[in-house]
Amino acid sequence: MLPVLSSAAATTVAAPAGGPAAVPELAQHCPPGFELRADNGCYLRSFYRDLPSLQNAGVGGPQTGLPALREGFSPQQIDLGRLLFFDPLLSADHTIACASCHQPHLGFADGRGRSVGIGGQVVSRSAPSLWNVGLLKRFFWDGRATSLEQQAVGPLFAADEMGNSPARLQTDLNGTPAYVALFRQVFDTDTIALEQVYLALAAFQSSLISLNSRYDLYAQGFEEALTPAETEGMNIFRSFVARCAECHTPPLFTNQQIAVLGTPEPEGLTLDIGAEGPSGDPSQRGGFKVPSLRNITLTAPYMHSGRFATLREAVEFYNKGRGHAVPEGEKLSLHWHIWEPQLEARELDRLVDFLGALTDEGFKPAIPAAVPSGLPVPVLSHSKSEQQ
Repeated sequence: MLPVLSSAAATTVAAPAGGPAAVPELAQHCPPGFELRADNGCYLRSFYRDLPSLQNAGVGGPQTGLPALREGFSPQQIDLGRLLFFDPLLSADHTIACASCHQPHLGFADGRGRSVGIGGQVVSRSAPSLWNVGLLKRFFWDGRATSLEQQAVGPLFAADEMGNSPARLQTDLNGTPAYVALFRQVFDTDTIALEQVYLALAAFQSSLISLNSRYDLYAQGFEEALTPAETEGMNIFRSFVARCAECHTPPLFTNQQIAVLGTPEPEGLTLDIGAEGPSGDPSQRGGFKVPSLRNITLTAPYMHSGRFATLREAVEFYNKGRGHAVPEGEKLSLHWHIWEPQLEARELDRLVDFLGALTDEGFKPAIPAAVPSGLPVPVLSHSKSEQQ
């Protein structure tokens, strides 16, 4: 059964001219795809929940269940997180928001090989997509965070990203009457604590669900949902020759593990040590978290530093042979799935066709027309109808 749509967007009241921002009315209903239960919690509705776990279903098949989801957040927590996500008040100079690097119309990425933070600083890696992050177990390209709350702390206080400090952020939020009123509604407190901010952001991000692509219709038995070219590409994707599904495992299209691929860096950049940094494990040198392929057509360029401009270039990399791009002098512990499949050009094209069938933005949240700080919303949607 497909998820039932429900209204999730709160009506945000614009700030009066020359005065403080008005207090928005928070949503009373769950986001689309979620149902509201008696505990005022939002819980995902998806046919995948009726399917067996990966351990019982095999690798690569469409009839595989989901991992555990962070859920049970209230509609008000989720909507408060949405407002925080789009509010530049969270950055040190009030110029960028979380959404600056995670833009809804770009697959919750930003279309850059390496993201740009406060003061125009170019950071070392690209912004990962946030679709389905509530189903993930580790975060950042190097997998250093194990919760969405930990993930929020990184960009907020990194000097080259949002550049803020805990003390300044707490002062700014508590000095904003609209936020004080909203946090009082949601958390029954007169003083905003940073842990509440992190939780609200986690609540919003956990609601970003994308599980209704044409591939998902196929997985439910509607074989005509895929074109012949996409079906051929799916069979190549799942084959023991290409072996894509062994790391990009349905239905999330990631196994959530760290993999050392030997991906080349953009010209002029030295090797990014990846997961070796937080882990201290030399075998993870150059290793990065296997990303989900959901909405992958929206998040170019590809890899941790945007090395490949197109999906065709990305799939071709895996076909060029094990370790072909490893810098001279580096001895990386390449993942055992990286080998030489020797796919034909036509087969690579079919893989790209199939990846296009993983696109689903049906539950994309509304971009607020105004935020509680009264500051300008830095990210504008392609469509005015998305703003509420």
